[in-house]
Amino acid sequence: MKRRKLSLAELLIAVAALIFVFPVAMIFITAFKPDGEVIKFDSILPKHPTLGNFQEVLGTPEEIPLVRWFLNSLGIATATTLLILCVASLSAYAFARLELPGKKWVFPIIIGALMVPGQILLVPVYLELNALGWLDTPLALIVPAGGSAFGFFMLHSFFTSIPRELEEAAEMDGCGRLGIFWNVIVPLSKSPLAALAIFVFVGSWNDFLGPLVYLDSVDHYTLPVGVALFQSSYGNEYGLTLAAGVLCTLPTVLAFLLFQRHILAGMAASGLKE
Repeated sequence: MKRRKLSLAELLIAVAALIFVFPVAMIFITAFKPDGEVIKFDSILPKHPTLGNFQEVLGTPEEIPLVRWFLNSLGIATATTLLILCVASLSAYAFARLELPGKKWVFPIIIGALMVPGQILLVPVYLELNALGWLDTPLALIVPAGGSAFGFFMLHSFFTSIPRELEEAAEMDGCGRLGIFWNVIVPLSKSPLAALAIFVFVGSWNDFLGPLVYLDSVDHYTLPVGVALFQSSYGNEYGLTLAAGVLCTLPTVLAFLLFQRHILAGMAASGLKE
């Protein structure tokens, strides 16, 4: 009976996975079809595969600066990831190990920030960025992301599980607080740090609302906003639209496939599985 229940659960999971994966797979497959096969659907697989859609999308940088949008997204996502890793790891370690004044009052406020929808903060953040002169610059997307409470929550639950005896041994060897953090805590936290980095990178890469509100120049757009602009102009060119969608989606898909073990290990280590 247990084996039958397990087999049934695995079958349901496989069906659910196929339902979620099928639309993404169709985007990738259809992007290699000529327009005639896209409009007149005869089969799932392309009868005459072509790279013409990708060549046209990448071959007209004056009309479609897709490479520039890609580089903008890559730079912003990388900088945001590094900033959140530094801020979240240091703040989470401080709250997990140091006796800070007012810690018991500040900690619930930080966790409560996870419940606040990001859309509510758009107007106040916009006004602050305008006062600082950061609108239509990468700083408008990088710096505010450093205050995210998700990374703090994810790492704090892991840091509290690390035995204090390891830190005491390092302190006896002459390590200061930063030395303990860098030489003891960080090496033990590779899995949750890697998982957090992937989550942040993918979230920043896929962010649409922030760049749409804070950026004005087309040359400063990130890839999701640029592809949306492209779709509004080339809505009837289905092959080109799907090719642009593939180029926008491919980095996140590759990131998940390459680092899925780190994601699962980090979630398990940090307690997010609960």
